[in-house]
Amino acid sequence: MQFEVFHRRRGYQRPSAEPEVTITRRGIISLNEPAYAAIGRPETVELLYDRAEQVIGLRPVQREAQHAYPVRSQGGKPGGPWNVHARGFTLHYGIDTSTAIRRPAVVEDGVLCINLAGEGSSRWTL
Repeated sequence: MQFEVFHRRRGYQRPSAEPEVTITRRGIISLNEPAYAAIGRPETVELLYDRAEQVIGLRPVQREAQHAYPVRSQGGKPGGPWNVHARGFTLHYGIDTSTAIRRPAVVEDGVLCINLAGEGSSRWTL
């Protein structure tokens, strides 16, 4: 027999144990489980942006806050990923969503920070 080895589709990545965020072409900010846990698994967040540093921030807020965005589990799965629909936010700040990108995330002073400056990894062409 002449077997061939099957190689995964290029671009597939195993879920990371480190906090990561994907920004989709539709303007959805998708947090992996470690990123969601790092900010305390909030029901809602507020969206922040530092124009000079090109950093997006997600900070937990009360559900009643006028500027609160719900954090929803994709497909209702308990392990996430966790999505924030932020199309208006990305359009307002001119954040490029022509390609889905994945970025590492860090928490600073209770804010989940996603640095958009520099190279990010394209979700589909790793």
